[in-house]
Amino acid sequence: MKDEKKVPKLRFKGFTDDWEQCKLGDVAKINSGKDYKGLQPGKIPVYGTGGYMLSVNDKLSDIDAIGIGRKGTIDKPYYLNAPFWTVDTLFYVTPRGTVDISFMFPLFKNINWKRYDESTGVPSLSKNTIKKIRVSFPQNNEQVKIGDLFQKITQIITLHEEKKRQLERLKSALMQKMFADKSGYPAVRFNGFCDEWKKQKLGDIVETITDYVAAGSFASLRENVIYRSEPCYAQLIRTADLKSNFSKIAPVYVDKQAFDFLYRVSLDKESVILPNIGNCGEVYYVDPHELPYMRNVLGPNAILIRSSSLNNHFLSILFQSHNFQKSLKLIISPNGQTKFNKTELKRIKMVLPMDVNEQNSLSAFFKMINTAISLQEHKSNILKELKSSLLQNMFI
Repeated sequence: MKDEKKVPKLRFKGFTDDWEQCKLGDVAKINSGKDYKGLQPGKIPVYGTGGYMLSVNDKLSDIDAIGIGRKGTIDKPYYLNAPFWTVDTLFYVTPRGTVDISFMFPLFKNINWKRYDESTGVPSLSKNTIKKIRVSFPQNNEQVKIGDLFQKITQIITLHEEKKRQLERLKSALMQKMFADKSGYPAVRFNGFCDEWKKQKLGDIVETITDYVAAGSFASLRENVIYRSEPCYAQLIRTADLKSNFSKIAPVYVDKQAFDFLYRVSLDKESVILPNIGNCGEVYYVDPHELPYMRNVLGPNAILIRSSSLNNHFLSILFQSHNFQKSLKLIISPNGQTKFNKTELKRIKMVLPMDVNEQNSLSAFFKMINTAISLQEHKSNILKELKSSLLQNMFI
């Protein structure tokens, strides 16, 4: 095949030379992993197709490389910092000559590896197949420039993700301290609050605990509620919508007849949603002003909880606490699909402050932490989208 010289859609200023097409085997060495079982424990990481496995006392490489699966997961290359060892299901690829590995790694990310799968069963790649893959390379100085950009973006993404994990750990630790333990008192409280926290059944302190099937029999639901894919009178809110923050899955709508029929689960006021079939233990706080559609009703497989006297956002935080989650596990069916019912939920006893001012203070505090967590996730997602776009436009 005659080499073709091309250029990517997007380049750094000052670079005008054509990129040269070549075979991957001409610019990289494909190395095989080995069995590590004869080695002793040590400080050298061992990697497989799923990532880090353990550490041993010997190494296969003194230079950084790219790991790519030989068997199993073949489409998720990852960077290997030297020294390291890889098992026999993971190739490690090292650059030849002046090829820059920081450029080669995003190049590997841009290859459709599944296209080169050689098996009808477990996905697999061979050295020869990888060597024959045709790729395009610029001169070394442009490689370094591109590689440095992707390294910096990856580092910033990692930073935001680590900040998010730290905030989540902080939130978890604070929830352990700021919600009542077996003594009936939290270990840490805001200044000025000293009233005793009281143990109450959920059904005694919350007026609304209902769900989709409260509207009637399954037959009447089928007759009165028809799902629509095009925008209609109201949106049907599923727990999958809440989990994905209304992204990645197509919305479902209902007409006015269905909306009126499902009036018990109208999301026109602040509510707490607990999935009761499947993802039991998840907790969602819903503010109607933050929903993407004007009118909304809750879909099946979830329970709607709402109070007119308590702070509903505080309740959503309380439901995430260790004590509530522990009580919830006791009523979840252990057989088959996980589920629980409204009657058992109402019987759960909870320890909480009856002073709404203390509830409001706790709510505001954890809202601040949740906002900080969401901000880090948002920044990370924006950078991931940018990185994906650059991968499409800065490579051939």
